[in-house]
Order: sequence, then C-alpha cells, then structure tokens
Amino acid sequence: MAILGSIIKGAIDLKDSLTTSSNPVEEQENVLRTMLDTAKDTSFGIYYGFSKILEEDNVGEAYRKAIPYHDYNQMNDMWWKRIKEGLENITWPGKPHYFALSSGTTGKTSKRIPVTEDMVAAIRTTSIAQVSALAHYDLPTDFFDKEVMALGSSTDLVENDEFLEGEISGITASNIPFWFKGFYKPGEEIAKIDNWDERVKTIAENAKSWDIGALSGIPSWMELMLKEVIAYHNVDNIHDIWPNLQVFTSGGVAFQPYEKSFRQLLGRDITIIDTYLASEGFMAYQSRPETASMKLSTDAGVYFEFVPFKPEYINEDGSLSQDAPALTLNEVETGVDYVLIISTVSGAWRYLIGDTIAFTDVERAEIKITGRTKFFLNVVGSQLSVNKMEDALRDLEEKFDIKIPEFTLSAKKIDGEFYHCWYLGTTATTSEKDLAQALDESLKNANKNYGVARGKSLKGVKVTTIDPNVFHEWSGANKKKGGQVKMEKVMGEEKFADFEAFINKQ
Repeated sequence: MAILGSIIKGAIDLKDSLTTSSNPVEEQENVLRTMLDTAKDTSFGIYYGFSKILEEDNVGEAYRKAIPYHDYNQMNDMWWKRIKEGLENITWPGKPHYFALSSGTTGKTSKRIPVTEDMVAAIRTTSIAQVSALAHYDLPTDFFDKEVMALGSSTDLVENDEFLEGEISGITASNIPFWFKGFYKPGEEIAKIDNWDERVKTIAENAKSWDIGALSGIPSWMELMLKEVIAYHNVDNIHDIWPNLQVFTSGGVAFQPYEKSFRQLLGRDITIIDTYLASEGFMAYQSRPETASMKLSTDAGVYFEFVPFKPEYINEDGSLSQDAPALTLNEVETGVDYVLIISTVSGAWRYLIGDTIAFTDVERAEIKITGRTKFFLNVVGSQLSVNKMEDALRDLEEKFDIKIPEFTLSAKKIDGEFYHCWYLGTTATTSEKDLAQALDESLKNANKNYGVARGKSLKGVKVTTIDPNVFHEWSGANKKKGGQVKMEKVMGEEKFADFEAFINKQ
C-alpha cells in the first residue's frame, strides 16, 4: 500500500503541475453551449427554442431572455412529472436512471429530483478535481495509502417504477469508481444497511480493522458515528482507533456550529475541507488551505447565474420575481449576497436551488454560502424551511384554536445539545409545553429530515410565547439601526441572543 500511496500522490502532484490556470468565465460559456446543444431536441429544448438561442451572438444573454426562472414546483409540475410518468426526452435526452430524494420546500412530501448518468459523471469529475486539490495541502505521502470513511445515506436504493431513488449521498456512493472501492469504507455491504443505528453499530464493531485516513459526510452524522466508535471501544478519542486520521471533508450543512464539539473527539488537529454537494449536483469545493471558501465547479455539468438577493426580487413565498436580473460570473462582485440559479445536465433549467452565496474571490470563482432564500434552518440537518414552519403553526392554530401571527426561532446549543428555540407571538394562554410538543409532532410528520434530526442531533424543542407587538417593536428598532424591516423567521445564535436581550428589557 505504501507504494500505491506514492503512486497516487505522485499522480495528484503531476496533474496539479500540468493543470493550466482555469478561466471560469470561458468554462461556463462552454458548459452552457454544450448543454443547450445536447438538449435542443428535448421537449423543453424545442419549447424554448434552444436551437435558435445557439445561433445568437451572445448565447448567455439570449438564454436569459428566453427561459424563465423555475423553482422545484414549477419544474416538477410542468416537466419532471412527465418523466415520472414514463416519458423520455423531456428536459434531458433519454430518461434519468435515478431520482434524488430531498426535503420539499412546500407540501408534505420530499422532492424527487432527476439524476442522469451525465450528472453522475459530472459529480465524479468534480470529486476528482477535489481530490486533485489535495496537492495544495501539506499531507504526507502515506496519507494516500489510507482508507476513506464516507458516511452518507444508505446505498440500498429503492425501486420506484423504472427508477432508483435515494438521497444524493447514497446515489453517489453506489456509483464509486472500481479503483476506489478498495479504499472506500464502510464498504458496500455495510453502506446498504438502511437502519442508521444498525449501520453505525456495525461500523463501530469493524472500526479497528480499518486504517482510516479521511472522513467524509455531514458533520452531525459524523459526530454521532465517532462517539459510537469511541464508546464501543472505550477509548479517549477517535485517534486511539484511527491513528492516521488526517482529513475531514464536510458537507451538507455548515460545519462551524459543530467545530468545537467535533474537535473534542480528536486526539490531534486534522485538516477540514468544506464541500457543497446538493441533490441537484456537486456545486463547489474548498480547493486550497489559505481560505475556507469553496471554488465553484465551473466545468462539470452545472451552469451558474446569480441574482442579487434584494427584497424587491424575492416573492413572499421565497420564489424569484421573473423581472429579477441574473448576472454571470464576469458580472458579479465580492461581498454581495446572490440567489444561486443553476442549469444542469440533469435537466434543471434556470432553477432556484434555494441557497444564497457571496463571492470571496471572483477571479477564482470562490464563494461562501450565506443563507437560504426561504429562511432555511439546517444547522443539524433538519432541512426545515419557512414553509414547513408556517404549516406547523397553522396546525397549532387549528388544534388549540389560537392565533400566531408572528414567530422566530434559532438552533441553540444548550449544555452541549442542540435545541430549536421558538418565540411565538400570540396572546393565547396555552401551555408552552403543549405547544412545543404539538409543534414538534407536526414537523416530524411533515418533514422526514426533521424527524431524523430529532432522533439524533436535535435534542428538543423549546417554545416561549410573547406578545406579538414585541416583534413589531424589534423590527422598528432594527430599522433605525439599518436592519431589516420585516421580522426574520430564522436567526443565528448571535442575533437571537440580541432578540432575547431585547425581550428581557420590555
């Protein structure tokens, strides 16, 4: 294995030295042209005149003028539903082999997003680029001999008609290249175990037989797994089991809230590398150690556009106004929040993914994720959108015959455990304990990911009722300081602490 490690490291170093400086703007132009040409004979391509767009001098501008923005519901109702009914060549040639399951932004069910073979290949291309970027990190040769623990959803995908369904991490893990299978842990058999507790228990039982050099997965899930392994073997930290662990590739949610507790499970410092893998594609990855920002994958199956994140461009339901201007890579600026719009080789076209980003380095196309267009709460993987919150509060109003016109919440760590702490604006005298229990149950029923989080990383729900006028007074006070007029539905811990201090002064 030592010889193999030297070969792999040598290949990575050689690839890095031979790679010329990329031009993200040109790469994006090529990606768009290739995608339009590939999809011009699909139902979507014919309807929107892809062939005519390709004849224009400025293809990007013509594309923006011809194609409206789409959120999931629009894309699904008008186009993807026909794919699920068995039709082909709808938004991408042929039919997708997979559908990625992701928590829906509206309704009671998960989103089902097509994943084509071209997207699987694009994700693999970006994954290889990320691995190649390890040449920029100070990692010893023997690191490349070690195994990689990739902890995601089950790779035992579910058959639904002619398609296979699962979360994107399970789909990608089921398509790892043959040459990587010898390094991949926990291995195909364990990765297929659908029950989380059983899978983690099996990992713990086998942990000492593996020489893990890198971890990859969602921070909350990874932290739970590491705690289980440490407890099972009755050791002080994970390095007592995996002494050669040197890298953690994080993704799915923000790592920062977990950093302190995560590092407490280690025997020494390791390298943290951030990634941005969504159900719709592999968007970005951290490519160099000098920054925590991530480089957009500009040459692998995703075309990016950026809408300034301004109130006048965002509809009340979180969707985009069709009049909102979309910018390309050569038009953006650093330090400005943008709504991310993507078009992909899975047949998503001018698609609102729901994230907001800001550029930290335009020339390198490096970004950081700054939030969600719908006040998304995802600190512990609960993927809780404001739509789900509103639906749950409507359930409470009906159940208790009360009115809740205002609310805000935050994910707070209390005594080492995460809680969703809600402030409900209501004049009702209903028990806060009863409200918390009913709210929790409603969200569990409406959102699969929330239910998983409540069983693992999210300890509980706390509810405090206050007079609705307090929200209005807070908004007024913050407006004077240059803040937002409209009450934020989801706050970070720091701002939430300010809000609580404001309440206590009332």
